[in-house]
Amino acid sequence: MSAGLGLSDEILAALMPVVVYWVYAGMYMVLGSSCDNYRLHSKKDQDEMNLVSRGAVVKGVLFLHIIQVITALLLFVVTGGNDTGASAGQPASFIVIARQLVVAMLIMDTYHYFLHRFIFHNKFLYKYIHARHHRLVVPYTFGAIYSHPLEAFLSDTIGGSLAFVLSGMSPRTSILFFSFATIKNVDDHCGILLPGNPFHIFFRNNTAYHDLHHQLYGGKYNFSQTFFVMWDRILGTHMPYSVKKREEGGFQVRPTKDCKED
Repeated sequence: MSAGLGLSDEILAALMPVVVYWVYAGMYMVLGSSCDNYRLHSKKDQDEMNLVSRGAVVKGVLFLHIIQVITALLLFVVTGGNDTGASAGQPASFIVIARQLVVAMLIMDTYHYFLHRFIFHNKFLYKYIHARHHRLVVPYTFGAIYSHPLEAFLSDTIGGSLAFVLSGMSPRTSILFFSFATIKNVDDHCGILLPGNPFHIFFRNNTAYHDLHHQLYGGKYNFSQTFFVMWDRILGTHMPYSVKKREEGGFQVRPTKDCKED
């Protein structure tokens, strides 16, 4: 029980990722035009190239968050919580928690890569499911998880559940893990290369890396999500890129080798 808020760890673990999603996305919205010189796409491109309205995105994401909270609470009921690295009644050590976080990251990345690649290359699944996420040709923060509900279940619910259960983390540790993963996912879709952003410094898988995947010429590359790029490198779907200044302001991500169409 988290005494400060009077809420259990399980309830906080279900709610916190939703809260940090909108808070972190909102921070970029507050910055507004002050970020124009760091954008990968202009606001005009965002308005003209995207195939779905902002209102529809907000409604879609809110619906997914409701489902996310419900399924998270059900997961905790079914599993009874994890804490395989701690003795009875004692919190896990820092080393155990660090190991659980790394294991969870690797599990989530592995699951996401193969699912992401499969539903992209399967014409039926792409047309009727994954294409919804790619309506955002120019991604932005609060559209990070905008997707078909079935894809959200397969990717986020099952992927997150596997990471939680197989890593052996407790609900309390999962608050940290899923909040961090949420912030990372939002940042990967922000389309803004702010100087000094730690996600761009410490992770190869960042907003520039994922932006290339959202473009028409890079869709069959850079499937890795959310933390590392290892599976793209191992299986030949890694697309190197360069980031260049645009004359009208901002940046542009361009592949440094030809993108194959087949």
